[in-house]
Amino acid sequence: MNIYDLWFACVKISNKLKISILKKFKSTREIYIHSIYNDDFTLLRKSYPKIYDELKKAWNSYELENMLQYCSTNGINAINFCDKVYPERLKNYEDSPAVLFYKGNIKKLNDNFSVSIVGARDCSLYGKNLATLISREVAVNNINIISGMARGVDSYAQNAAVEKNGYTCAVLGSGVDVIYPRQNRKLYENILKGGCVLSEFVPKTKPYYYNFPLRNRIISGLSDVVIVIEAGDKSGALITASCALEQGKDVMAVPGSIFSSKSRGTNKLIKDGAYVFTCLEDLFDILPVEYMNKTCEKKHKLSCKEEKICNVIGHIPMHIDEISRITNVDIKRLYELLFELQLKGEIMCLAGNYYVKAEGSESITR
Repeated sequence: MNIYDLWFACVKISNKLKISILKKFKSTREIYIHSIYNDDFTLLRKSYPKIYDELKKAWNSYELENMLQYCSTNGINAINFCDKVYPERLKNYEDSPAVLFYKGNIKKLNDNFSVSIVGARDCSLYGKNLATLISREVAVNNINIISGMARGVDSYAQNAAVEKNGYTCAVLGSGVDVIYPRQNRKLYENILKGGCVLSEFVPKTKPYYYNFPLRNRIISGLSDVVIVIEAGDKSGALITASCALEQGKDVMAVPGSIFSSKSRGTNKLIKDGAYVFTCLEDLFDILPVEYMNKTCEKKHKLSCKEEKICNVIGHIPMHIDEISRITNVDIKRLYELLFELQLKGEIMCLAGNYYVKAEGSESITR
């Protein structure tokens, strides 16, 4: 990190204007030279006294030097919009952060496809299991997982990525040194072992409520696809989905019970045209990568219920309602079991909630 990036992050003008200035001068040091040592600030042959005043006002060498030392001590780095390692996906939007603060490995954000997994903070067991299962499979297929490290779906998804040694990036609504919620300290530390934590807010910034809608546009901006798992009417995950649509990104939603308040948001997304996520193949139909079910390279032991379900499903497609009727397993629990069986390579999901036995499966069909 250099003091000029830190200074520029503190300047109180819009990101759009900051990026315009960066594109002209190419570095924050050059901006400093042209503003601090001149009596005026010229951009595109026009004089901008208000911008000049804000640039001058933000330069407090004593405070900046102290913050620079703090960042160095705490492993905090900064990059600006013109840096080579700045995330390429974010360069497509005029309101992207002019400066990003981060800890960990940020370079890998440009290496692979990225999927964001977001959803309810107070998610159900259904949401927890799906976040874990989806993230696990995405991670082993070398796809980056982006989320907000919030309680609930975000945390379950990022924990699963860490457990599979996958790359995950947490985008915070606070400074990168402020862990929120506090109970996620262990997750925060685990993410930093191979992933990244980033924020547009200067270090020591508290998690103010108005920061989170701003950070949601970064979560979607870093992603190729946004997957929403459980979201109420006013869930922040819907803001992320809205940002994704504005950015031209694909949005997927996991369907839920019409009686669950936690599924109103996701069901509405589907009603409004979002892709329906019912199985992993749905995701890999959108992403231009070959899907390899790597979690199934080793044989898994099936539970009694899983074996019962496998023995019902044959090579002729069977609808989930029929499977539920024969096995006497309720739909909510059945979705979880079917998803787990897909990950184990025992069955395949077809369009319209139909399932068939996977090729090579050793389960007995009666």
